[in-house]
Amino acid sequence: MAGLGVGIGWRSELDLTIERMAGVDFLEVVAENIKPAHLPESLRVLRARGLPVIPHGVSLGVGGAEPPSPARLAHLAACAQALEAPLVSEHLAFVRGGGVEAGHLLPVPRTRESLKVVIENVRRAQDALPVPLALENVAAIFGWPEDELTEAQFLAELVAATGVGLLVDVANLYTNQFNLGLPAVAALDTLPLEHLAYVHVAGGYEHHGIWHDTHTMAAPQPVLDLLTELCSRVTPPGVLLEWDDEYPSDAVLANELSRIRAAMAVAGEAG
Repeated sequence: MAGLGVGIGWRSELDLTIERMAGVDFLEVVAENIKPAHLPESLRVLRARGLPVIPHGVSLGVGGAEPPSPARLAHLAACAQALEAPLVSEHLAFVRGGGVEAGHLLPVPRTRESLKVVIENVRRAQDALPVPLALENVAAIFGWPEDELTEAQFLAELVAATGVGLLVDVANLYTNQFNLGLPAVAALDTLPLEHLAYVHVAGGYEHHGIWHDTHTMAAPQPVLDLLTELCSRVTPPGVLLEWDDEYPSDAVLANELSRIRAAMAVAGEAG
């Protein structure tokens, strides 16, 4: 994967902010929020400047028993073509079953049987897309009682079987450690980071003993420490800041990108 640099998630509320912000190397846009035939003017402006834009899907549902929707795959493919994207990303998540929408990116039952289904779903998605696919680890609110593998083990076997790329969200690793006691550094030790496509960083907050991964706050230091841990193992092709609501000033967002670069640099200095 070619180097992407440090980027930010494009949102319509941030269009002018991103257009005038220095130090943004690439972008990510939620695929469900755009129409490939009528891209937002801001995205056309930023693409004309040479910034890569990655379509990021949130509703494909490769973790379900049903094959991915051909219509959803066609939309992702059209987004990739319209944006001349280097890749497409989605989530390793369960989002619907039997026509019922979960309303949340739920963890996949991590069993051998489930793995076979997900491998087939991922292969179908790869066949339908004109560019490589990367899958993101999710922030889990529970674990299935029949799980046979950790998420990192499940992803490692999925990558081995399909060659799919990894979008590692270090904020999600932190969330799972905080809420479920799943060691984040152990996950980094297990994930096949040689297949890393890029990284997500985001903030949230604790309320009544639960960490809420809201993407509405500055990233806490433990999340940036996990980014440093990751960078001590591999040089990530790209690291992207997600901020989805309660949008702050331009200065706050610029400072977050600086904090990301500083966290990456710590790993380099240690090496």
